[in-house]
Amino acid sequence: MRVLATLLAVVLGAALPALADDLDDAAKLLKAGQRDQALERVNRVLEQKSGDPKARFLKGIILTEQGNTKDAIEIFTKLTQDYPKLPEPYNNLAVIYAGQGQYDKARAALEQSIRTHPSYATAYENLGDVYAKLASQAYDKALQLDKSNTGAQNKLSLVRELVGSPTPAAQVPKEAARPPVVAAAEPKPAATQPTKDAPAEVLKAVNAWAQAWSKKDADAYLAFYARDFKTPGGESRADWEKLRRERIAAPKSIAVGIEQAKVTMQGNDQASVTFRQSYRSDKLKSSGRKTLVLSRADGRWQIREEKSAK
Repeated sequence: MRVLATLLAVVLGAALPALADDLDDAAKLLKAGQRDQALERVNRVLEQKSGDPKARFLKGIILTEQGNTKDAIEIFTKLTQDYPKLPEPYNNLAVIYAGQGQYDKARAALEQSIRTHPSYATAYENLGDVYAKLASQAYDKALQLDKSNTGAQNKLSLVRELVGSPTPAAQVPKEAARPPVVAAAEPKPAATQPTKDAPAEVLKAVNAWAQAWSKKDADAYLAFYARDFKTPGGESRADWEKLRRERIAAPKSIAVGIEQAKVTMQGNDQASVTFRQSYRSDKLKSSGRKTLVLSRADGRWQIREEKSAK
């Protein structure tokens, strides 16, 4: 099963510069296998900003790597309560539960992750692994009751060939130590032809972005912007996010509409969407053309560039 840890750095926004440096250092230490030192850096951040979600998430990963699953479960569970719209904490909970052989709990967590974000590919993959493990247990039980059941023998062999030994320890993912900060971009594969569902998925992401904005949910709104998002004025990501949070918080109400949307695909993981955006609040009313450039990573479409025109 796979843990997706990289996305939270984008989803939950940037920390203060000094805290961000400590988190970056902690991520590097974790990647180098220095878990105790990484935990010390994360705790330093949490002493200054106890609710910092990025630090909490990274601490959960470190504790998982240290084998302290009890405290890791507590952290990820609290994150699902504080940020119920994020799929990653549910996914990480599922990986821990699967590692303990608690496949029913893992299945429930993954199903919630998918309900939160229906295009979250990692959760679907992990859910398939969990179903395969549950099937393996069921076939094994059938053989205990009837050793001559050749059908169950054949199915059990197929399932084990697909996912490997059903031993719970085999479910601890190799990617669990992946830090929530990517040091360098990996080479991208050649573009493939877009699937027929890709434009609809892109448009769904854009509409969800507008809905988050309309609900004044700054965390959900900012989650749609990629880590390498090109800020309109060339300012830092932290300054841009701070301004966006202020502008979302200022009005009593916001309504954002998307009309005449046109999706243009560049391969299966790159797209641009041009549309007429209407914005209405108790402070301002405007309308204009906008283009969003998006890319897909780990099953999620995120905004890399935003262009406005009259």
